[in-house]
Amino acid sequence: MKANTGIQGIYAALEDCPRRHPPVPARSSNTNTSISIQTALGFSTLTSDDYVKAVQKLRPDIILGMADNEYSKMPGVKRLEKMGDRTLAWFQDLVAGLEDDANGSPISALFAPVLPIEAGQQSNYLHTMEEDLADRVSGWVVSDPASVDAIPATMHHLPRLAMTAAGGPHDILNQISLGIDAFVLSFVGEATDAGLAHTFAFPSPERLMGAERLPIGIDMWSTTYSSDVSSIVEGCTCYTCQNHHRAFIRHLLDAKEMLAWVLLQIHNYHTLDIFFANVRQSIRNATFENDYDLFAKTFKREFPTITGRGPR
Repeated sequence: MKANTGIQGIYAALEDCPRRHPPVPARSSNTNTSISIQTALGFSTLTSDDYVKAVQKLRPDIILGMADNEYSKMPGVKRLEKMGDRTLAWFQDLVAGLEDDANGSPISALFAPVLPIEAGQQSNYLHTMEEDLADRVSGWVVSDPASVDAIPATMHHLPRLAMTAAGGPHDILNQISLGIDAFVLSFVGEATDAGLAHTFAFPSPERLMGAERLPIGIDMWSTTYSSDVSSIVEGCTCYTCQNHHRAFIRHLLDAKEMLAWVLLQIHNYHTLDIFFANVRQSIRNATFENDYDLFAKTFKREFPTITGRGPR
């Protein structure tokens, strides 16, 4: 993936993400052999052995190591000592249980957890990863983007996936500035369900001195667009903007036609594709910090208030 981007970092967007943001605290605590999880049928437990069996059968491209995270409260001293030990043991279970291909290379890429605690509190765990398991670690999965500083210097080049959901483009840019490469972007689907169309762009257009900040999205439910025959965003090259206008999408929403949300999703993902492509170019040009600062000054941080109902 790095070869395709030509920069340090993959800058990928992941729509699939945890069931809830923020995570719902489990009713029972993790143990030395299992973690507590929420499923479609309620709370349950997932053992390290069952997780290894699942990835052995499914053989995904990327496997995220189980982490002994605490979401309901700040972990105490004794729990802090266990967090690194348990996370390390579960990662070692993964390494031992996965097969290599005929050339001896891992079939799946293993992403090791970085715990959402101070670097010194997980130093033993990270030291063992660096000294004994570095050849099996293909990347890092972090619960708190700020914790990337805990990653050992010799493994700092590996891609990092943040499981903290970005709430919009400002959050994405902030996570990139912290060193995150791959993101959970559930806000894209949430915006589409709400009838919101993305209108942000990176780098930002020049804003006149004293002018109001631009919206990062518009509410297509608004009656303002009932007779507006312009595209969602002028100059956008997505299928939706090239073939349909705002009034048509507003009509589809009002008629509860699924095509409305399909067209909005096409536009919103296209906007994000262009956004990431320009972020990569900005990094190549060594202008990312200035472009990020201009974006923050040009665009509002929050999406507009939702006024309509989604398709489900």
